[in-house]
Amino acid sequence: MKRGYTAWGGLLKGLLLPVIAVSVLLCFATAFSSLDSGKNQENLQQLQEAIRRSCVACYAAEGAYPPSLDYLKKHYGIQIDETRYTVHYMIVADNLMPDITVLENDR
Repeated sequence: MKRGYTAWGGLLKGLLLPVIAVSVLLCFATAFSSLDSGKNQENLQQLQEAIRRSCVACYAAEGAYPPSLDYLKKHYGIQIDETRYTVHYMIVADNLMPDITVLENDR
């Protein structure tokens, strides 16, 4: 009887433990990927909101929305990591909020 228990113990160690270890590693990898994706999306939204708030601040201070994205960078301190993000800033009119779209670049 003792010998059969040892055989099952060897089988469990030989097959089951590596499967469990790989499963745990896959779970951690999936969780890490999910967290990283959520962080990137949050950073993108924060940049877009910062640009919008700066546009509103410019309109309140100067009576017109900023004429360009470069104007926001120069006068309102907006910093954009252009290797990570592309910002489309389309002006409709001086008294209308510009159309702002922030996209993440492919890595």
